Amino acid sequence: VKTITSDNGKEFAQHKKVKQKLFSPFFFADAYASWQRGTNENTNGLIREYLPKGCDFRQVSDNEIQDIENKLNNRPRKRLGFKTPMQAFYNIN
Repeated sequence: VKTITSDNGKEFAQHKKVKQKLFSPFFFADAYASWQRGTNENTNGLIREYLPKGCDFRQVSDNEIQDIENKLNNRPRKRLGFKTPMQAFYNIN
């Protein structure tokens, strides 16, 4: 993990521990400035293609989640020079 950028939600109340465990800089986006977390917001939109807002995650199996992860990790992204996240992570051409 190179950096972490979070909104100001309570889910990162322990951000100092996360920062120490991952040895990564931790940043907070300004309130109402979602563009400061652009890649994250884009990824949320991609996830919503499979799991619409309001989806009951108790009804989604682990296998379905894994299938969605695989699809998204093997989908080319403009931000990565049209490499997939998998290719970028493992430095595959």
